[in-house]
Amino acid sequence: MIDFLHGVLVSKTPAAVTIRMAGVGFRVLIPLSTYEALPKEGAEARLLAHLHVRENELTLYGFATELEREFFRMLLGVSHVGPMVALRVLSACPAAQFKRHVLEEDADALKAMIKGIGAKTARRLILELQGPVEELAVAPSEGPAGEGARDAVQALIALGESRAAAEQAVKAAVVKLGPDADGQKLLAEALSG
Repeated sequence: MIDFLHGVLVSKTPAAVTIRMAGVGFRVLIPLSTYEALPKEGAEARLLAHLHVRENELTLYGFATELEREFFRMLLGVSHVGPMVALRVLSACPAAQFKRHVLEEDADALKAMIKGIGAKTARRLILELQGPVEELAVAPSEGPAGEGARDAVQALIALGESRAAAEQAVKAAVVKLGPDADGQKLLAEALSG
């Protein structure tokens, strides 16, 4: 089992990196969150690893943190979810936000955030991860909190905003109006801002 890779970062893209160790270049697939945490090319880098074994292929996946690797492995435990879908989930949805959507059974939010999954896969993620996701030790979500804020975000999404843009607008409205403001006031402020 390969636990981690430590070497010179030869090249990096948002989807994969090459790390040179003892004269050998290892190609490692990564989520977007890991890409953002990496140093510049030519610097030393350390990635936690997961080796995925198939009949005719060995693929290395790399992660900046133990939480990312644990989240990835948890996703692999879901039926019909392979490593590429798990990477898409990691790249599109921070662990805290994913945990919140699963616990709230919000399949529509998962489907909207994670490119390439449909309603069936979103429901499967929620069904199979209800218990395991509670064990996932994540920091509180950076998105706006509170029922009013969630309602305002959902309303903005219904009006055609992306989830990220909606959460950012509502977060700014919460800062201006306070965390106890109701959803309608937050929505009005987010639309005017």
